[in-house]
Amino acid sequence: MSSCILRVFLQRAAVLRKAAQQTLSQTRTLPAACVTDSYRHARGINTIASLLRAEEKVTVHFLNRDGKTITAKAPIGESLLDVVVNQELDIDGFGACEGTLACSTCHLIFEEDVYKKLGPITDEEMDMLDLAYGLTDTSRLGCQVCLRKELDGMILRVPDVIADARADSEKESSAPPKV
Repeated sequence: MSSCILRVFLQRAAVLRKAAQQTLSQTRTLPAACVTDSYRHARGINTIASLLRAEEKVTVHFLNRDGKTITAKAPIGESLLDVVVNQELDIDGFGACEGTLACSTCHLIFEEDVYKKLGPITDEEMDMLDLAYGLTDTSRLGCQVCLRKELDGMILRVPDVIADARADSEKESSAPPKV
């Protein structure tokens, strides 16, 4: 029974993958969400688009909290949150809400010239940034910034402190009980 279910699941996945590939090969443009720097499309679609556009990559440099630089090459159209998650970059607490605009853990600080290339910021993103520690005039959420060719080689700074309820609850659970 389970092998039958697995076979059906794999067949459906293959059909969806083929349909997505045909659609993207016909349009050959970035999803509308990436053009407007808004992360409204489903993460799964973004991942499929990334796989199909693997030949077009840009380099991103993250200055981590510990002072080390983490460099990654990622496909055009991928969000900065996807870069960190998909490449398993060692940035603690990044992306708690998985790109749903419900936290500010993917807060990044951009250089002024790069920030100007990012386009307008939405009200929803601004609301989440209001909760971020270390907010600057060039702060954005990584889940809302999609990579484009003109962003190749950009340097981003990860703030020293984040607001992450997951880390706070882990500290509380590992602390010795109060007497």
